[in-house]
Amino acid sequence: MTLRYDEIGNRLKAYRLGSNLSADEIANQLGISRTALYRFEKGELAKIETLERLAELLGVSIPTLLGVGIEYIPSAVSYFERMRQIEETSDQIIVLSGPISLLLSSDNFMLTLEEVLTENVTKNVANRERALSDIPKLMEILRARKDAYRRRRPAIVNLMSAMEIERFLHHGLVGRSGLPEEVLEQRRALAREELDHFAQLLENPPIGVQIGIVTDTLPHTGFQIFRQPDRKILVLSPFRLGGEPNIRVGVAMITSAPDALSFHEASIDEMWGRALKGQNAANLVRQLLASKRVPNDNEDFSNPGKAPKRGSRNKRPSLM
Repeated sequence: MTLRYDEIGNRLKAYRLGSNLSADEIANQLGISRTALYRFEKGELAKIETLERLAELLGVSIPTLLGVGIEYIPSAVSYFERMRQIEETSDQIIVLSGPISLLLSSDNFMLTLEEVLTENVTKNVANRERALSDIPKLMEILRARKDAYRRRRPAIVNLMSAMEIERFLHHGLVGRSGLPEEVLEQRRALAREELDHFAQLLENPPIGVQIGIVTDTLPHTGFQIFRQPDRKILVLSPFRLGGEPNIRVGVAMITSAPDALSFHEASIDEMWGRALKGQNAANLVRQLLASKRVPNDNEDFSNPGKAPKRGSRNKRPSLM
């Protein structure tokens, strides 16, 4: 396979950010200048001995660093930085998300997110100081992702679960259980505002945005497919934002293996075919906002009690 040195540099930067080592500390341990390390992160070719020592310092394997096979990412900071890098050159992003997709979220969601992530790091968390110090790094990366999306506007196909939406409404935008009741009420109000924002996106979708809501089974693990001019990339991740976030536990995976992409594209195609879109999906969200109930999949949300026609669902997105 052809090695892409710019992407090796991207991985170096992502893993460095997630390692809790500064550029100076890494450079000193390697016996090189910080400027030389930054040149490596910009894609300048490094000796294999240097790459081996970098991989050891960053706690990753040489195949992961080189992008050979599957790239494994145990750090949320490294994972979200890799997402930022991949999104920068993607023409289409297909997202199977929890209740909220970051790129389509509202400004109010971003304003509250840091507080939610912070309260998720409870007193019982191992290495709590490290976990708390990661949050400002995460927020900087997430804001950069949002800014890049608004600047580039790649096409987005976003699948959401009605059951996840109902759970989000019930619990609110929270980072842990046991919050005071007055805080819970505020967070439930924020969840309602966010879902109203998504209902508006469904009713008046921006150019290039398609959203589908599935009222029955969806996979519990989120994944994304990125289409770039010369390839496709599949990302599977346990990390999630929003209600009941996870930025500490699990391992994300990135691959361009044809069989993995084929299986996941077929899965998206099937789920999109049974998803509600447009006004039907918006009506479902508004019914959930009003009643916190997941209606039957055969119910016509534009005319409750009447079964929808088979042709009322929108056509599937172009995945291939």
